[in-house]
Amino acid sequence: MYLKILSEKIPDFLYEYANVTEMQRLKEISMVSACEHTKLIPYHFFHTRYEHSIGVALIVWHFTQDKKQTIAGLYHDIATPSFSHVVDYLHGDYEKQETTEQLTEKFIKNSKEIAQLLERDHIPIDEIKDYHLYPIADNDSPRLSADRLEYTLSDGLVTQDAFSLESIQKIYQDMTILKNEDGEDEIGFKTLNIAEEYVTRASKMWHLFSGNNENNMIMQFWTDILKKMSEESYLKEEDLYQYSEAEIVNKIIACPNKKIAKAFEIFQNSEKIGRSEEKIEGKYCISVKTKKRYTNPLVLINGKVKRIDQISSNGRKIIEDIKNFNDTKYAYLDIDI
Repeated sequence: MYLKILSEKIPDFLYEYANVTEMQRLKEISMVSACEHTKLIPYHFFHTRYEHSIGVALIVWHFTQDKKQTIAGLYHDIATPSFSHVVDYLHGDYEKQETTEQLTEKFIKNSKEIAQLLERDHIPIDEIKDYHLYPIADNDSPRLSADRLEYTLSDGLVTQDAFSLESIQKIYQDMTILKNEDGEDEIGFKTLNIAEEYVTRASKMWHLFSGNNENNMIMQFWTDILKKMSEESYLKEEDLYQYSEAEIVNKIIACPNKKIAKAFEIFQNSEKIGRSEEKIEGKYCISVKTKKRYTNPLVLINGKVKRIDQISSNGRKIIEDIKNFNDTKYAYLDIDI
C-alpha cells in the first residue's frame, strides 16, 4: 500500500532490475540501525534496504518518468553491508556516513545480470552507477531528495509512529518539482501547511537519527562487538557482505568467547540506557557525534519558491531544534565488552 502511494504503477523494467542477485541480498539488511535486535528502539516490523531502494526508485520514477534516473536510484544502496551504516562507524565516518558509496560502482560493474540488462536497454553504465548525478534522486543536505524523503517516510512508519499511510498520501500528493537556488530540480511542496505537517512529523525521525543516544548506542555497540569478533578471528569485515544480519547474530550468540555472547545477550534485552555528562567508569560508556538528518524543503508560495525556514516560524523552529539538539555527552549500559 505504501509503495502504491509512491507510484500508482510500477514500471515493468523495475521488476527486472530489482530482481538481480546483488539486490536480493538487501532483503536481509535492516533499514533502521538493526534495532530489531534490542529493545532500545521500538519498531513495528522488519524494514529492509531492499524496500527502501524500491521506494527511492518509485519516487524518482513518479517525478521524472526517466528510466536511467530510476535505475540509479534503485542501485544507490547496492553495496550496503549487513548492519548498514555500522561499517561507517568501523571506519570512523560518524558524520558523513559515506563509506559504502565508494563500492557502489564496483558492485554494479561486477554484476553480469546488470550488464546484460543495461546492454539490452542501450544504457551506458556511467549513466546509472552514481545517483548523485541526478538531483531528484540525491542532493546535498538539507535539500529534499528521493532518498532523504523515502527513508524519512518509511522509517516513520516503522518506528515513532511519525507517519501513517493516510498522512503520507496527503503529503505526497502535495509534492511537486520546483527550481531551487541553483536552478536545479528539487522535490518541494505546493502548499505551506502541508509542508509544515511534513517537517513536524519528520522531526520525530530526525531526532531519533540525529544524535539521539539510543540510536548512538545501538550503532556503537554493533561497531564494537563486530570489532571484537574480528579481533578474535570469529568474523571478518568482508563477512558483512557475505552473511545476512540474522546469520551474523547467530554467530555472535554461538561465539566460543562467552564474554562476547553475554554482552550481546544483555544488549538484546536492554530497554533503556543510562545518560551522563561525565564518563561512567566500569560501564560500557559511549560518546558519539553523528550526522544531523533533517530537510529544509522548498515551498511554492504566492508564485515564488522559498525554503520553509524563510516563510514559516514553526518550520524554522523545528529545523533549528534539530540543528541545535544535543543529547547527553555520554550514554552507557551495564555491559562488559
